[in-house]
Amino acid sequence: MNNKLRGPALLSSRDDDFDARLDALLAWESVSDKGVQQRVDDIIAAVRSRGDAAVLEMTHRFDRLEVSSMTELTLDAKRLAEAYKNISEQQREALATAAQRIREYHERQKPESWSYTEADGTMLGQKVTPLDRVGVYVPGGKAAYPSSVLMNVIPARVAGVAEVVMVVPTPDGVVNELVLAAAHVAGIDCVFTIGGAQAIAALAYGTESVLRVDKIVGPGNIYVATAKRAVFGQVGIDMIAGPSEILVISDGGTDPDWLAMDLFSQAEHDEDAQSILITWDSAHRDAVAASIEKLLPTMEREAIIEASLSGRGALILVSSEEEAIALTNRIAPEHLELSVEHPAAMAEQVRHAGAIFMGRYTAEVLGDYCAGPNHVLPTSGTARFASPLGVYDFQKRSSLIQCSPEGAAVLGQTASVLARGESLTAHARSAENRMPKSNS
Repeated sequence: MNNKLRGPALLSSRDDDFDARLDALLAWESVSDKGVQQRVDDIIAAVRSRGDAAVLEMTHRFDRLEVSSMTELTLDAKRLAEAYKNISEQQREALATAAQRIREYHERQKPESWSYTEADGTMLGQKVTPLDRVGVYVPGGKAAYPSSVLMNVIPARVAGVAEVVMVVPTPDGVVNELVLAAAHVAGIDCVFTIGGAQAIAALAYGTESVLRVDKIVGPGNIYVATAKRAVFGQVGIDMIAGPSEILVISDGGTDPDWLAMDLFSQAEHDEDAQSILITWDSAHRDAVAASIEKLLPTMEREAIIEASLSGRGALILVSSEEEAIALTNRIAPEHLELSVEHPAAMAEQVRHAGAIFMGRYTAEVLGDYCAGPNHVLPTSGTARFASPLGVYDFQKRSSLIQCSPEGAAVLGQTASVLARGESLTAHARSAENRMPKSNS
């Protein structure tokens, strides 16, 4: 196999240059260049100053739509219901099944408010409150993902968010009916057919037609990612996502054709996606490489898959299962397949992964659509500190503190000492005011 042109790099952890080659494969910088950053800054400034007019102007410029008002870029609940009616019965059933599973999974994530009362009557606790309004960005054009609608909207609804606003670009006026149908199933009432940095700016700052939101979630291109980074702080965001990733650990017992297709499933997203296999069975690695070469010409997105595998893919031979786990924790993949005989025991040793797919029959793609857990996952090694999108991302927590007179006296003494140690006498005296006055 010509692995330079047709498939992933063949690496061995025993190679002298292994670490350097692996680091080069994993390197990904999601920050845009100065040119993109400047264009995004200009777009955000225009939307902030001119509102709807700037959004309309940029929609004409970037999506080639000549419209005179935001009304023409607004789809109401009736239009979404019409889209749902017009798709096939099979598609309606698939959306309903996926939505139900996603909703049931996320219902189990809901945190509750809590409190406890100390012996002196002081109450401490935490109040959980949903966000008021959330904006969901959904890619449009060729990259149309109804699954992203369900994964981003349903957890927000489960969290109790009262208003969810969806934006989706429709270049040349091409509307994806399945995306609109998914919006109907997820409970969206209104969709704006706008995209790019201008849509992010409209959600973050508000316009005459688009109400300002508290948080923006959902994937997009480099302009969307750059705009989300720019407005963070003005609003919350979910994450700055890099290209899709899959890492498969295989003990040699899984059909190589299955594994080749699992690697393809992420590689077909785009040329920058990353697909990696780790095994300690050299014959098995060669078999997977052969399956890749055999099956690649049968794929509709052959060119994209080939570019992805050739540019950022790898089949890695390690010396042991333990080394495979250590390497996995180093990579911290978005999606991790444990295609081994005893996946549960191995999963216990995995510290860093966005989602773990356990066993030979658990294809990662099931998580993309309908297993239930969220498919919005940390990429580019950020699974070291980040988690999948969930109900908790659409809620905030407020601390509750209520002191009894006795509690105020006890806590006041401690606060007074610490405040005076920091030379903050107003702090100290504020606490001391609630303390019993000495008779001496």
